[in-house]
Amino acid sequence: MTGQSNLFSGLHMSMRSVCVFCGSRSGRNSAHDRAARQTGEMLARRGWRLVFGAGDVGLMGAVAEAATAAGASTLGVIPTHLLGRERAVRDHTRLVVTEDMHERKKVMFMNSDAAVVLPGGAGSLDEFFEVLTWAQIGLHKKPILLLDVDGYWQPLLRLLDHVIAEGFADASLLQHFRAVPDVPALEAALAEPFG
Repeated sequence: MTGQSNLFSGLHMSMRSVCVFCGSRSGRNSAHDRAARQTGEMLARRGWRLVFGAGDVGLMGAVAEAATAAGASTLGVIPTHLLGRERAVRDHTRLVVTEDMHERKKVMFMNSDAAVVLPGGAGSLDEFFEVLTWAQIGLHKKPILLLDVDGYWQPLLRLLDHVIAEGFADASLLQHFRAVPDVPALEAALAEPFG
């Protein structure tokens, strides 16, 4: 158990690695696809590695395609059972195939210095809540950022306020993540010194 705190601590490397959790669908709002592509381009421009779910579909594919086209290093992580459904992006620097979804999240997060959550569905919510819970119980101090394009995450933020108001979490829960409205704000937050 002693290795667990090291497992989730920030990587001490000159190149930052940013884990991006997001939808394997594009959604109805084209602003989300644009933000995903801008995120990939921004990571490449900064010289930061993209760590992502390895698929070429939805927002996940959009962020990876843009990052790769702009010259970013990438680490794709995909579980065996999704290899047929989410074709692995071919132009990746490194691909890791995991046994299951839980291992996928763990490998993605432990190989990153920060987590960014773009719009997505149940899987993205699961990923957000897992890394948030890990922060809440002290397993890591990595930045967690919600990219709140067009207010996508506002219902989630209201739910968390409700959870706190109902006494199921302390207000300190909100200190473990930050919502940012657009990619320039995301870039500024990621440019801050990491814990």
